[in-house]
Amino acid sequence: MQQTLEAPIGDPFTPPPRADDPYARTAQVFPVLEPEMIARIGRYGDEEALAEGDTLFSRGDRGADFFLVLDGEIGIFNTDQDRGEDRLLTTHRHGQFTGELNHVSARALLVTARALGDARVIRVHAADFRRMLAAEPDIAELVIRAFILRRMGFLHHGEAGITLIGAAAQGDTLRLERFAIRNGYPLRLIDTATDPQAADLMVQLRLEPRDLPAVITPDRAVLRNPTTPEFADRLGLTERFDPDDIWDVAVVGAGPSGLAAATYAASEGLKTVVIEALAPGGQAGTSSRIENYLGFPTGISGQALAGRAQVQAQKFGARIAVSRMATSLDCSAAPHRIELEDGQVVQARAVVVASGARYRRLSVPGYDQYEGAGVQYAATAMEASLCQNQQVVVVGGGNSAGQAAVFLSRHAAHVHVLVRKAGLAETMSDYLVQRIALSPQITLHPYSEITALAGDTVLREVTWRDVRGGETTTVAAGNLFVMIGAEPNTMWLRECLDLDAAGFVLTGRDADGQPLDSPYATAKPGIYAVGDVRAGSVKRVAAGVGEGSVVVQAIHRFLEGEAV
Repeated sequence: MQQTLEAPIGDPFTPPPRADDPYARTAQVFPVLEPEMIARIGRYGDEEALAEGDTLFSRGDRGADFFLVLDGEIGIFNTDQDRGEDRLLTTHRHGQFTGELNHVSARALLVTARALGDARVIRVHAADFRRMLAAEPDIAELVIRAFILRRMGFLHHGEAGITLIGAAAQGDTLRLERFAIRNGYPLRLIDTATDPQAADLMVQLRLEPRDLPAVITPDRAVLRNPTTPEFADRLGLTERFDPDDIWDVAVVGAGPSGLAAATYAASEGLKTVVIEALAPGGQAGTSSRIENYLGFPTGISGQALAGRAQVQAQKFGARIAVSRMATSLDCSAAPHRIELEDGQVVQARAVVVASGARYRRLSVPGYDQYEGAGVQYAATAMEASLCQNQQVVVVGGGNSAGQAAVFLSRHAAHVHVLVRKAGLAETMSDYLVQRIALSPQITLHPYSEITALAGDTVLREVTWRDVRGGETTTVAAGNLFVMIGAEPNTMWLRECLDLDAAGFVLTGRDADGQPLDSPYATAKPGIYAVGDVRAGSVKRVAAGVGEGSVVVQAIHRFLEGEAV
């Protein structure tokens, strides 16, 4: 029996959701607003009468309006991929409101809303809805929490999203799954290696092995191993920019520093856009758990932290565009021009470079062959599912490696940690060093380096050498986690900004070496750098957030000077 979520009245014939199910928090997912709040919302919108079957918004719409139900019932529908027909997900009644996370962004909506009979609603147009969120913090708190939990429910149940068909351990399957998950897009994976349903579905959809991985959209369209930009376009995650539009601030990179800059800039009234090649969070977004970030005593995953920051920035009006990499920055004239990989141009009066770093790779024969097919750079729940009851190898001595080792030890048969030095104390936080030392599931191998990888279509074996005596060890391991630092992502800046010998952006001094008014300013007026990409920065999440928030003061001074 398929569950229909009725709020606030439950269905006595349907088992209640599990405790870890976001839908179990019914009062927060589907709050019923008090009359006083309803009256305040009414000041931002207009009352409308609806007839049965009237559509309020449809899946795929962007910038939809917000609706508060006064009388009657509004049904929220998802397209059932298996049956090709609409399925009722939930019903909103008096005092409840429509919407989920894409109502605070410019992304395509995941569901459809229709009147189930005669109804009365308050319609708040999209622009007025954003104004209401800024002006009514108590209402905004209820609405944003509900939106987040509704999206979490979609993700938990695989609703309102796509179906991905392919071998779970195959590189392109992982690429598409990782992109969807990191961008908070619901999906259901059908593993062709283990799921008996896969063969029948491939026949039904006329798919050949060479077509895999394949993506099935709710309208039954089939995408055969799409590129990441094609995938993002089809999911409605990307944006098109008006080439004549000029932004106050363009932030390149949506890691902690970029999202902080966007949040503070947008909250202070600056027209802000964020350009991100893959997904919000940067490298921090791939961390299984960050335990020393202030204010989260029990820790928080990098993806959860990034997701909250993204919603926060969007709540204040920042636009976040993913899947299009910045390829060049023209700083020869004002406004500055950022060219994207698809040829689009974004113009901005001020630019914040927060493009972070790309993962450093090992120099080992056959390494390229296994990237995405065993060689991993992140340890999240998705990667952990591939390591069940297997040995895994983690290379690196920093906090990212330590967090990965501890997290993976709860899933893998055993975790081998390789470092080139004598131990971890110099490079890793003490709490992680102690956990690794005390865990029977983790073995530390000092003075060790990877020498060989072996397998077939996926990684099967990892070999390393003790550099002191030359002894080699080979283990059967299907996953190698490489966490040996990163290199600055600054190739797109070489024609514009001064970089140090390692490629990091130089800040704080002008072309003559004189101090600038901000430690984050580059020698080019109106261009700033924050976070891991900046020379001399502290490579910590908290430091990046601090830089991103503080740089906005310098941007204000620059923009005010321009206006004089």
